[in-house]
Amino acid sequence: MGSTQDLDYPQIIVQYSNGFLISKVMFTACELGVFDLLLESGKPLSSDAIALHLGASTIGMKRLLDACVGLKLLAVEMTQEGALYRNTDISNVYLTKSSPKSQYHIMMYYSNTVYLCWQYLADAVREGRNQYERAFGISSKDPFGAMYRSDEEMLKFMAGQNSVWSICGRDVLVAFDLSPFTQIYDLGGGGGALAQECVSLYPNSTVTIYDLPKVVQVAKEQFVSPEERQIAFHEGDFFNDSIPEAELYILSKILHDWDDDKCIQLLSKVYKACKPGGGVLLVESLLNEDKSGPVETQLYSMNMLVQTEGKERTAAEYSKLLEAAGFGVVQVKRTGKLYDAVLGRK
Repeated sequence: MGSTQDLDYPQIIVQYSNGFLISKVMFTACELGVFDLLLESGKPLSSDAIALHLGASTIGMKRLLDACVGLKLLAVEMTQEGALYRNTDISNVYLTKSSPKSQYHIMMYYSNTVYLCWQYLADAVREGRNQYERAFGISSKDPFGAMYRSDEEMLKFMAGQNSVWSICGRDVLVAFDLSPFTQIYDLGGGGGALAQECVSLYPNSTVTIYDLPKVVQVAKEQFVSPEERQIAFHEGDFFNDSIPEAELYILSKILHDWDDDKCIQLLSKVYKACKPGGGVLLVESLLNEDKSGPVETQLYSMNMLVQTEGKERTAAEYSKLLEAAGFGVVQVKRTGKLYDAVLGRK
């Protein structure tokens, strides 16, 4: 048994207490354009040069850069002229806007939207509902009306989701062999990154993105080129409007937004529309069956509390929802990454 001295100030408490500080340093460096500037410059720069170019104070920028060095987001070289800063490989790949795997947009969504909701986490726990009303003065009864409260916010959210699928999409789409399914509907497909990955992996398939009219309009204008002949669009609200017949339906990060009753309502509509022999692919972050982890998924479930009406679930819980809607054969594949795949067959 350890001594009481070991419990005086455990390092893990320090790390957890500093967690929000760490994320804000990364978000701020992204927002100010630090990583983009260093990539574009092609050479290491001094803190004074970075501050001047980005319109920031020299004292503030120096501290931000040093914190990024401590977090291994930047590297520093000491020269006769002073400290020179450059990006690390991680920052070049994931934190610069121009990278194909950029996570910049999801960082900005977390910084400017998610963070504001999380200020009211204690209220969310007490009340058991999302906190859009406190954070933004918008009714909590329509989570996506709140998320899409302005064109700017909608674009930010869609770009953020696209950035997630740029690094996670392939894993979930190859978890099962989807080549037998040539007619696919991506319900809530947003900016189309998962649809694009799907037609790339399965060139004989066509994917129709089914989403709200204003989402479809932005997707067409900003994210999906008209030359993408294998991708089509369907405007509507899949809870209230009909769902066309297809061989496979993809629901990526959809069910975790809603309670069980609403999930069964949607899955029942999907089952009715699904061709015999077809199926539905759920893409979600799965909890362990005893809900002991993974910690990322547990945190996502807390985020569902402050932002939506839903929660993260175990594989067994998703299987139960699919079976309640009529799907008979259910398979589960854990990818070992952020998101897993559950396939229900009709």
